[in-house]
Amino acid sequence: MFRLLRPFVHRHPPLYRRAHVVAANGNQAPANTLQNIEKEHERLLRVVERRITERQSMYSQLTDQMSTPDDIAKLRQLKESEPLQNAWDDWLKAREAFNETIELLTDSDPSMRALATEEYTTLTEQLNKSVTETLPQLLVPPSETAHLGALMELKSGVGGSESSLFLADMLRMYQRLANASRWKAQVVTQNDLETGGIKDAIMEIKGEGVYDSLRWESGVHRVQRVPATEASGRVHTSTVAVVVLPLMEETDGKNDDLFSMDEVKVEVMRARGAGGQHVNKTESAVRLTHIPSGITVSMQDERSQHQNKRRAFQVLRSRLMDRKIMREIEERRATRLNLVRTADRSEKIRTYNYAQDRVTDHRIGLTLKNLTGIMEGDDLQEVLDALKKNHDEEVMEDMLNSA
Repeated sequence: MFRLLRPFVHRHPPLYRRAHVVAANGNQAPANTLQNIEKEHERLLRVVERRITERQSMYSQLTDQMSTPDDIAKLRQLKESEPLQNAWDDWLKAREAFNETIELLTDSDPSMRALATEEYTTLTEQLNKSVTETLPQLLVPPSETAHLGALMELKSGVGGSESSLFLADMLRMYQRLANASRWKAQVVTQNDLETGGIKDAIMEIKGEGVYDSLRWESGVHRVQRVPATEASGRVHTSTVAVVVLPLMEETDGKNDDLFSMDEVKVEVMRARGAGGQHVNKTESAVRLTHIPSGITVSMQDERSQHQNKRRAFQVLRSRLMDRKIMREIEERRATRLNLVRTADRSEKIRTYNYAQDRVTDHRIGLTLKNLTGIMEGDDLQEVLDALKKNHDEEVMEDMLNSA
């Protein structure tokens, strides 16, 4: 019913006879391509090896009758792990075929070399897809927050007016990212400065997988550039703090677990600031206080008290959900260190250096020489993908350590 497993061979790959071999087109095809793939995805392959070994051990423990509850449970687990077994078999077959193809790249027959070159390209793509898509999808548990949108809070930090100007640039970056990803983005509140720039802003972004993609943006973003008002050309350093919260809708069934209405103090007052007679005469502003946690939310940007109250409760739900997620992370801190550092909102997470056209994410040591493309929102997804890949690998590493 279940196949026996072949020996795991990735940990000690065969040494190639040459450092490089010449492909049919005359270019050098690196013979260590497979080694590079395995080194880059070592954690993933180690976890898969452990899972396949456990599956083999479970298979050997089955009794002939398979009548006990323990046997039935093992049988169910074996069935559930069958897709991983199939994917692992495909990986081993492609790996073996790749090693055989390497030798044919220097065959004396030109037609054989051409076929080998084509096979080399196909197998390389197949091996990369296995370790970047197929195997991770079968290992990493489904996200419980995949359906949630995001509520992004941006606040200017050190740097005065330059910080506010950079906040405006970042808000535009996230809006363009949302458009490119076909998400729905709306600025909920925005406090503009008379001198230019934005003091703070809140933006809601809706769409599948939005929160899981943007949660890595929480933290301090640092910009190094020459302000337009700087006559001497001196580089200034400014910061913007970003907090990404899970967007909780009123209809979300998990809201009942976050708070009860008797825990929330609701206050209404007159809105302050520009807005004419309506602002001065109508008590449209709303302030909510969640008594157990002390979280306070004020909202006055909408014209009616009802709209402000709805917005305020939306922000309150998002902040409480964020606290719940952070608390669960802290509770697993002793055995799992995957998101604690990443989610530290006081930590400098990224630097945007305009003079060097460089963006560096300090959490994973990623540096891209493409600042313009990132600030335009077109290439920010590359950074987010790298952060997600790092997170998934840390989750898989935790699986290995806790097994």
